[in-house]
Amino acid sequence: MSIRDFFVKQAVKHGTKNLPKDQAEMLQSAVEKDPELFAKISKEIEALKKTGKPEMYASLDVMKKYQKELQALFQK
Repeated sequence: MSIRDFFVKQAVKHGTKNLPKDQAEMLQSAVEKDPELFAKISKEIEALKKTGKPEMYASLDVMKKYQKELQALFQK
């Protein structure tokens, strides 16, 4: 496991601490399968936030854009 993978795992674990255990594990496995997709999503959300868009709306817009890829990850 690389250092990058370790930090990604820790970030996901920290970000999902309020989720039920099964949902947190499902999200963690999806991030492990395709970390580049989640990095892209994060960067696009941050870019939209910098333009003044609220985080919730920015997240929804970006998630809609990557909906097919996310569905494929969570169905595996």
